[in-house]
Formats: sequence, structure tokens, C-alpha cells
Amino acid sequence: MPEDVINILLIEDEDPHAELIERAFEGQGGHYKLHRVKSLAEARTRILMQEPSLIIADWRLPDGESMELLPNQHDSLGTPIILMTSYGNERIAVEALKSGALDYVVKSPESMLDMPHVAERAIRQWVARAERIHMQRALLDSEAQFRLLAENASDMISRLSASGQLLYVSPACQTILGYTPEELKGTSSFDIIREEDRQNVKNLFTGKLFEVTRDATFTYRALHKNGTYVWLETSAHAIVDLESGSIIEVHSASRDITERKKAEEALQDAHENLQEAYQRTIEGWIHALDLRDRETEGHTKRVTELTIKVARILGFSEEELSHIRRGALLHDMGKMAIPDEILQKPGPLNELEWVKMRQHPIYAYEMLSPIAYLQPALDIPFCHHERWNGSGYPRGLKGEEIPLVARLFAIIDVWDALCSDRPYRKSMPKAEVISYLREKSGELFEPRLVDIFLSTMET
Repeated sequence: MPEDVINILLIEDEDPHAELIERAFEGQGGHYKLHRVKSLAEARTRILMQEPSLIIADWRLPDGESMELLPNQHDSLGTPIILMTSYGNERIAVEALKSGALDYVVKSPESMLDMPHVAERAIRQWVARAERIHMQRALLDSEAQFRLLAENASDMISRLSASGQLLYVSPACQTILGYTPEELKGTSSFDIIREEDRQNVKNLFTGKLFEVTRDATFTYRALHKNGTYVWLETSAHAIVDLESGSIIEVHSASRDITERKKAEEALQDAHENLQEAYQRTIEGWIHALDLRDRETEGHTKRVTELTIKVARILGFSEEELSHIRRGALLHDMGKMAIPDEILQKPGPLNELEWVKMRQHPIYAYEMLSPIAYLQPALDIPFCHHERWNGSGYPRGLKGEEIPLVARLFAIIDVWDALCSDRPYRKSMPKAEVISYLREKSGELFEPRLVDIFLSTMET
């Protein structure tokens, strides 16, 4: 990369966000030169004209996802990329970093104004990664080049036998693990690996991975000479006999990632605490609704448990079940906007009152949709009163236009309502409720889901 001016390509279709980032770099003097485009097509054209030193890209653009620009495994030294997104998403973050992005930033005024520091760190990481890759390639040229580079590397460079015995260790081992090269040479590398991680590393030597890919990167805990454990990330390359296909040696480069692991654990703890806070907030909302509508108290908990039970049978993933659970808990959230004289009326509602009551799915959507965390859970609150034949509300959706979880919840919601006492009627016997659901199957409810639900209730 040029040492004087760093050319940065900014791919951002939203003007306010781009302006914030441009303003941040303006305060860095002439060290950075920023060129902005608004789409992948413009970006590709610009890259052909002049390859940038760094790309800062919004994850989702009008003509695609910027992950398409990430370097592939055949171009490990491609232009470094920082990805941005408006919403934090663990799956996207993991996928982006695994695919080669140097950093992943959730957009906020603070993070965008801090982008020069993020860029500086990313460039340093890219340079370090480029140095490691160049070094590992050079190691394969000859034993002399291997030693020349290894003796001066900040990473711990090793040569290992097929059984894991250390044939050579670079001086960096003393900085990283506290041992001199002489203390480690001739010993088994497995002896300093923590017991819980040892078998996974051994499997690389005894399994077929090296025979297929020749390269592997893995993390584990290694024993420092002072008795503590440090986290290492090792990139290894197997030297394989071309005739027999067996491993002759393994060359590796290891680096201390203990601080990174601590940061990851802290981030995970923070995420779990945030999830707990969200859950407690939702429970508080539900409790507030129960206090307003005493006659249906307990209904929410019952329908949520039943919905999760049947959704598991339908094969939803654990992540999807979490969203379904939140949607079921919040399905009547819109009733917070219904006046007490309607919500707590001891008898049937008149037509004008029903017009107001039928607005509660819309109220729920308006209340919950601005909350990014709850957007994947909106199908049930917004659509659980839609009906298979299109006679439901608020949008009159029919058939598979209705989201699957809302079609399922509609059945369970009616089941619980009919099986429970209400101010204006007593509960129906379960046999009559079953008969009603079967009668309305194909009319109000999806037949397949009625069969699955009733089969679940029978067992």
C-alpha cells in the first residue's frame, strides 16, 4: 500500500451516512483520499480505473450485497474491505469475517465518525495478514528461506513431524509461550495444548483434512511456561508425499490471540445481557396488558407454549423459534391502544366496537415495527387474525399469503379462546372445540396445520 496517501473507496447509497464518514476523514488532513460511489456497479467500474487501498462498503446496496466484493480463497491478498450494516446481526458478522472482511461495523453516528480509526486498524491488520501470507508462501520455497524469515517473525513459526513432534520452533516462542526454542525442540506439540483442545488438534494430523486441503487454521489454548494458558491461532500447511499421499511435515505460524478471545467473551456476555433485558421488557409489556385485561390473563402464556411446541414439530430452527416466541408473547400488544370500555366490556361487542377492536393488529405493527430487534417477530402480531379464505383482518390475506407462523397461531389462538371462560360465555368442551376446528378447516384455517395441531394435542 502507498505510504503517502491511502486511497479509500466508500460504497454507500445513503447520503446522510456517506456525509458523516466523509466529514470524519476530512479531519485527517491529506493522509486519506476518499472516493464515494453508490452501487456495486459503480464500485466495480471505479476499481477497474484505480484499485483502492481500502474499501468501506455498506453491506446491502441497491444492486446487491457488498460481500460479493470480498476476496476469495484464490485472492487472499485482495483489497481489504470493511463492511457496514444498519442492524447488528451475528450471522452476517460471522459470515463476513469468515469470508475475508477485515472488520464489521454497525452503523451509528459514533461508529461512522470513528471510521478513520477503524480504517487505520484495518489497514494494519491487512498489512499483518499480507505479511503472514507472504511469509508462509516463502517458507515453501526452501529450507534456507524458511529459517531466514522464521527467525525474524513475530509469529511463532514451527516445523512438525507427522506425529506432531516439534522439529523447529522460531525464537518468537519465547515471547509467546515463555519457552526457548531449545526447550521445545524434540518435544510433542500436543503436550502443551490444553486437554480440552488437544483431541481436535490431533484430529488434523490423524484425519483426512490435511490430505484434502493441505491447509488449516485453528485455535486452541497452549500452556505458557509460567503455568497460565494463552489462546493461539495457528495457520498450518501440510507437506504431503505425492506418491503415498501421507503427511511428511506440517509447517505452521501461530500467534497469540488471548486479548481477542477476551474481547469476544466480553461481547458475548454483553449480547446475552442485552437479550435478557429485551426478554424482561417483553414480559413487562405482557404483564401490563394482563393487568388491563384480567379476563384473558394466562392466555398469552398458554398460546405461546403451544405455538412453540407445534413449531418445533414443523421443523423451525432455534433462532426462528426465538422470534416465534416473541411474536406469540406480543400477539395482543395492539390491544394496549384499545379503550377500556371496549377491551373490558362484559358482553359481546357491537359493530362499531368491533371496527375499533379489529385495528389492534395494525396498532401492534405500528408499535413494534420501529424496533429492529422485534421485526422478525411481527408476523404473528400483525397477521394472526387473517383467515385461510381471506375473510380475516386487517388486510384480508388468504391462503399462503398469510405467513406460516401466523396461520399456525390463528388455530392455537382460537383453540385457547374457546377452551377458556370469557365474561360473556363459558368455555366449550374440548370435543366441541375440536369439532369446530375440523369444521372450519379449509375455510378459516389451513387443513394441514389443523391436522398437525390436533394430532399434537392428542399425544
